[in-house]
Order: sequence, then structure tokens, then C-alpha cells
Amino acid sequence: MLAISFLRFHSYGMKRFLSAVCAVLLPQGVMAELPDFVQKATEARAAGQGIWHITPRRVVWKSEAGLEGVENLLQPGPGQSVLGRPNPVCVLKSGGSVVLDFGVELQGGIEIFTGIQPDQVPVPVRIRFGESVNEVMAKVGEKGATNDHSIREEVVNLPWLGKRRIGSTGFRFVRIDLEQAKREVVIQEIRAVLEVRDIPYAGSFKSNDERLNHIWEVGAWTVHLNMQDYLWDGIKRDRLVWVGDMHPEWRTIRTVFGLHEIVPNSLDLIADITPQSEWMNGISSYSMWWVLLHAEWYQHSGDAAYLKKHGPYLKALLQKLATYVDEKGSEKLDGHRFLDWPSSENPEAIHAGLQALMVMTFEEGGKLMAALDEKELAKTLNESASRMRKHVPGVNGSKQAAALLALAGLRDAGEVNQEVLKAGGSKNVSTFYGYYVLEAMAAAGDLEGAQKLIREYWGAMIDFGATSFWEDFNIEWVPGSAGITEIVPEGKKDIHGDFGAYCYENFRHSLCHGWASGPTAWLNRHVLGIEVISNQKVRVIPNLGDLEWAEGAIPMAGGLVKVRIEKGKEPVIEVPDGVELVRSR
Repeated sequence: MLAISFLRFHSYGMKRFLSAVCAVLLPQGVMAELPDFVQKATEARAAGQGIWHITPRRVVWKSEAGLEGVENLLQPGPGQSVLGRPNPVCVLKSGGSVVLDFGVELQGGIEIFTGIQPDQVPVPVRIRFGESVNEVMAKVGEKGATNDHSIREEVVNLPWLGKRRIGSTGFRFVRIDLEQAKREVVIQEIRAVLEVRDIPYAGSFKSNDERLNHIWEVGAWTVHLNMQDYLWDGIKRDRLVWVGDMHPEWRTIRTVFGLHEIVPNSLDLIADITPQSEWMNGISSYSMWWVLLHAEWYQHSGDAAYLKKHGPYLKALLQKLATYVDEKGSEKLDGHRFLDWPSSENPEAIHAGLQALMVMTFEEGGKLMAALDEKELAKTLNESASRMRKHVPGVNGSKQAAALLALAGLRDAGEVNQEVLKAGGSKNVSTFYGYYVLEAMAAAGDLEGAQKLIREYWGAMIDFGATSFWEDFNIEWVPGSAGITEIVPEGKKDIHGDFGAYCYENFRHSLCHGWASGPTAWLNRHVLGIEVISNQKVRVIPNLGDLEWAEGAIPMAGGLVKVRIEKGKEPVIEVPDGVELVRSR
């Protein structure tokens, strides 16, 4: 993890991402400045500085009085308070307020550099961070605005002729207020500081569809921001390790960054804090996701030592799970029965989803036990999975449950796609399980339908100003709503503050949640067709769907698997030395 205040650039990968941020993610109106934004980053690295600070891109709103020279805050400074009162500066006086836009979702805080003021008594200012403009206009307690998990609002003292670092949270916008009467503060510079891991963007995806390319980049950035001390689910709220949420995050990580240590470290953490008598995160399905994550890590890494390390825990957990199947092959799990929040009031769907997850867990767990030479338990698990295949619950209209049934092979993917997944288009899709809907549509051979869903659903968040993907999104929120980059005009709904449910009502709703990054992994897997069989074998079966061309790569040990496919032409495929291409077309 980088030290606070630093973003170190790692070769081409980070430069490419920043180019994408500059060319795509930042709002219209600052586009002319963007090449310089990237150039300064490259120059800093070339000069051996290896640091990155982000200057505000825009003044969104300011008070009518109490401010002088506010536009000067948009100019980069030296990162050092200096003597005298150099021009240009901003003077914030009693009653003065300003909202700044840093152009893209960030994890970190800000630095404020002050000059010589009328007195040497520290000046208190109120700082508010927000993922939307309307969130930053709300105080804690208003419409769900919260300091849970990270502090997004506090009053801090600014020094006379000095620097103050404030905050570690998820944000794009910052509001600063001087509320104390008869005071003022001279601000020489304000800049954001980014906390992010120094890792290259090794994987890639490009096509003739810029909307899909943009979505791929936003998904990659969403997960990168959440790769903090451990693999978090959110950077503002939900800065926690949730095992089920990790599964789509892990698939994005392996697509973009490869086999990163944050995944096993997070799996270790949850096992260390969860007694074998309890479910991980208190949720039975999350214990099953832990098994499935282990199976995929072993498949991609071939790390037998890591598998052996968790062998006793895996064995005990799988033995426990096997006791939650009745004689008819139906799951009878206890604890918090949960798939995702939008399906949480549909018990039939939850049963169907848990049935499917348990079948997948037993089959993948059986492979792990066989690898650990636990042959009897492997046999028991496979027999349990076979028995469970005889019981196929209904889904009560749930796309989440239907997708899992298809992926587990309990129902025909084509039938599920026609009957449930395509019904209503983006309606009733969730950011978490939307990924499994895409996977099930791919299993049904409906690449074009899945691409359409990605453009409509994930693309709609971008249309509302998203530069990272959200904790949840309901396509029914769209009509009559305004985006996150401006104060909501009269007569419009606030896409952030007026919606949400369960634990994410109104401004408590996180606008950067790693579980929403699924399209990034999906595009490489199903359009480029790259399927990792093991750490030494890869299968490539490209499918353009409705695209004209696509190209990209994923990292494996020893290098990149690269694919270029163009309509009417044979695909061009490269694999690293030591990796076998077992089948392609």
C-alpha cells in the first residue's frame, strides 16, 4: 500500500488508466486540460518524484459572499506553504462556502495549504466529502448522510502558514465552510491525495464500442480503489471484507491485475476471525462463496501449499455444509439466508439460489478434497450434489436465483434466459448479481443480449455521472432524475439522495462498490473468450456478439494472453511461454 499522499506510477499500466480517466471519466468542460493532466504525471515519475496529487477540476458551487479568488483553487501549486501572500490565492471569510469537483471518484483525502492570516489563531472550517454534489451539500444526519466507516464530515483547524491533511474516505466532491464569525483564512492551495496500490493494469479490453470500453475501465477502477488494507466492498461506507462480495471483485482482479496477494490475505482474515461453528460474515451463502473462491484461486494459481494451509478449515466447513441437506436433496441452511439485498424479501428465490450455490460448492469442494487426498469426503460431496440435482426449486421471478440455477446446471440456461433473464430488460437487475445474470446469458449463448444489458444498466450509471460503479442501481430510478455532478434542479429527483433501500438508503448509498464491477471480467472472458483452465493452460473461444472487433489481454504467470478478433477474420492469439493453448477457434 502506498503511503498516504502518494500515488506511484507503475509503467504503462497506470499511465494507460490515467489516460482513460482523463479521456473518458472527467466531465465535459475540462477536456481541454486533460492531456496536460497526464503529461504532468509522466513528468513527475520521470523526475523521480513518483507522486501524484490531484488539483480540483471545477468549482461546482460557491456562496454569494465570504470568498475572494475562489477560481485560483483550480490552479496547481508547489505543494508547500510559502511566506508572504503570493498571488493567486483564495481568501475564505466568515460565511464563505465552496464546493470543488476533483473529476473522478477517489479514495483518500485532501491537503490544504494556508498562508499568513490576520492572526495566528487556528481557523476552524467544516469539511464535507461526498460522492455526489447533493451529498456534499448535506450534513451528517440529513437524508442518510453518515460518518459510518469513514469520516465524511468534520470541523478541523487550519494552521497559520502551514499544511493540514484531512480525511480518508471515498469522494469526488469536497465542500469547505468557514462558519466562525469575524475570521478568515488564506488558502494558497488545495489538492486531493490518492490512496491506491501501486499495481499495473496488465489486463485490457478495447473494441469498436466506446461505451463498453468505458464500462470496462470504470469497473477496473472501482475494484482498484477498493484494494486497500484488504479487499473492501466500498471506500466510503462498507470498508469491510464481505466474502460473497469478493467473488466478482476477485474475477475483476484476476482479469486486470492477475493473482494479487490481497485475495488470499482477505480469505485468511475471514477464516481467522470466524470459528468453524459459525458462518462467515454471519451468512451461510458467504461461507459457500469462500469455498468457491478457494477453488478458483487454486485453479488459477496451482498453489498447493496455500490449499493445504486451509485444508483443515475447508474440510470441516464442507462436512458441516453436508449436514444441511435433507433426504429429498433440498438445502436446509440456517443463519442469515441471503443472496443480495434486492432478493432479500423473496424466500422462494433465496431457497433456489442457496440450492444452486450448494451444488456448486459441493462439486468444487469435492475437487479440492480430492486434491488434498480426502477421497471419502470428496465422494460424499459429489453424492450430495447428485442428490441435490433432483430438487429444482422455482425462482418466483428472481433473475438472481434463475441465473444461479443456470450456472449450477440445475436448469437449462437457454430456457432460463428466455423465461426470466430477458424479461423486462434491465428491470430487477442488481449490481452484485447482475454479473451472474450476464454469466448465465453467456451460458445460454446470448452474447448480444448480455452486451445490451451492460450498455443499458451499467451504462446508465455512467450517464448519471458515475466514475465508479454503485452499491446498487435500479433502472426504475432513471425517469425524472438528475445526475450526481450538479445540484439537483427543482422538479427533478436526486439519483443519489432520493433512492436506495435496506442498508443503503439515500446518501448512505455507496457510489463505489467493488461487487458491481462484473462487466470488466465478463468482457474478457466471453467476448475475447479467454478461459483459464489452470495456471498452465488456457482456452480461447472468442465471440464478438454485436461488435465489429475487439482486442485485449489478461495476465497469467509468465506474461499476457492476448487476443485480437475481427469480424470475418481468424482471431490472433498469443500465449506466454509455458502456457498451453488447449483449444480455440
